[in-house]
Amino acid sequence: MRVDLRSDTVTVPSDAMREVMAHAPVGDDVYGEDETVNSLEERVAALFGKEAGVFTPSGSLANQLAIRMLVAPGEELIAETFSHIVRAELGAAATFSGITTRTWPAERGLLRADDPMEIARPSSGPYQVSTTAIAVENTHNFGGGTVQPLDEIAKLHHAANEVGILLHLDGARIWNAHVASGVPFIEYAKYFETVSVCFSKGLGAPVGSMMLSTKEKVAKARIWRKRYGAGMRQIGILAAAAHFALDTNLPLLAQDHRRAKFIAQQCHDVEPSVINPAFVETNIVSMDLTQLPLSASEFAQMAKDEGVLISSLGPKFARLVTHIDIDDAAMKYAADVLAATLKRALMAK
Repeated sequence: MRVDLRSDTVTVPSDAMREVMAHAPVGDDVYGEDETVNSLEERVAALFGKEAGVFTPSGSLANQLAIRMLVAPGEELIAETFSHIVRAELGAAATFSGITTRTWPAERGLLRADDPMEIARPSSGPYQVSTTAIAVENTHNFGGGTVQPLDEIAKLHHAANEVGILLHLDGARIWNAHVASGVPFIEYAKYFETVSVCFSKGLGAPVGSMMLSTKEKVAKARIWRKRYGAGMRQIGILAAAAHFALDTNLPLLAQDHRRAKFIAQQCHDVEPSVINPAFVETNIVSMDLTQLPLSASEFAQMAKDEGVLISSLGPKFARLVTHIDIDDAAMKYAADVLAATLKRALMAK
């Protein structure tokens, strides 16, 4: 058996999704004439209580368009130390928008409103960099799928608003946060000036994300999307997949969460230092291998030899992500392989 747990982006469209894509009404989106993507942008904007949305090919682009709308060149965005915007978008904020960044550390990426506000420096005058926006990631990817507490988001919004700082929500996996917490999308989004969401993480669409905000900001972002080379034509084919994912796959995320916790528990039972199952809230399992006599890449290779693919994201940090293509049989096989791999590693100590 081969079980791919490297990410929830590795899913393959189902036959039913492909059927919907094949029959989607399409038009030229650069001219605003693709009715399927237009309806998706309207649908998702309404879902999050925003005026408008713009479809993008990637979550990174959705984030970059959003923060460009909030932060001028030479100004500052602050984010958590291991946030996607800072660690996984290859310096795009500086490269494309002249945005400088600073970070605050947080265990498991968990937001405490006081942390970003402690380092924020708004309206710093002509001789120092001014903080104009704060980015919050929900769920937090490298934190292990952490769901951000709504009360801390509300507290941050209040404090930031008092000093004129705007907030961006990197909601690539906001679907998982919603399913795990029961908090409505609109409740999460109301505290943020801009929001990004991703249809190819968790929901199982092959391509696509969206940036949400006011009509004015989305209109500007649409120009920048074209300027960055991401003006697209008959993208209703992709938008149809996202529609299908929202209709069909959203409720399935609860099963992804259950399976991630099962795998985490099996690993914990072998070596408790590797993972605390109580921290597995969604579909991501972050494994701390510092107590083992091997690297994360070596551990990943051992699992791969048995047909289970996971990610090595640091010298002693491995990650696995459950998704809609993983059933209970695959879950059980992966858990057995990873537990056995941990036992072999411990025997080598």
